[in-house]
Amino acid sequence: MIEELLPASVVVVETYGDDEPAPLYPEEEAVVARAIDKRRREFAAVRACARRAMEKLGVPPQPVLPGERGAPGWPAGLVGSMTHCDGYHAAALVRATDLASIGIDAEPHHPLPEGVLAAASLPAERQRLRELAAARPDVHWDRLLFSAKESVYKAWFPLTRQWLDFTEADIEFSADPGERPGGGFRAELLVPGPLVGTRRIGHFEGRWTVRRGLAATAVAVPHQP
Repeated sequence: MIEELLPASVVVVETYGDDEPAPLYPEEEAVVARAIDKRRREFAAVRACARRAMEKLGVPPQPVLPGERGAPGWPAGLVGSMTHCDGYHAAALVRATDLASIGIDAEPHHPLPEGVLAAASLPAERQRLRELAAARPDVHWDRLLFSAKESVYKAWFPLTRQWLDFTEADIEFSADPGERPGGGFRAELLVPGPLVGTRRIGHFEGRWTVRRGLAATAVAVPHQP
């Protein structure tokens, strides 16, 4: 599902369902030693995806430990992102020579809880969502916006090591023609953007899809010429 949202250079491994807990490295076990069972299973399942992606890129599997603000620590020479929600886990990895950063997110395709959209969006975004909902009522655009903001943040943080608030990126969606929901989005950064190479960029480009009860988004940040 997420693989189609990213360039061909990115390796994506996804799993559906809740299988037996995947094995963890001792360093990872220490991170979730006191976590509830659900948290441990999600933590392990998404890292199993990440290690399979490493193998596909020819990198020996190794621990993926959360660092600053929970961002995963990747092997040297790789950039990546992970996501999970009930019954779904995914990891996306790419060589750092191919892309500057990536961010992925998956959410259950249901409306956001009451009050979340107002806190996580700009007035202009909410107006555009109302227009999109009138044209495509089968998509929960509020949840999709939340997912896109998560993907933007996951792509932003490795480049800046700084927090990005939900209201510091203005996201505008476009929809592909056809019956299956999907399309692109542009995230205009409302604060100074990251330096990629020698160029400061002001926006991210992403893709979205809705499938199998999930809303998924992905951002790929290319190297600048």
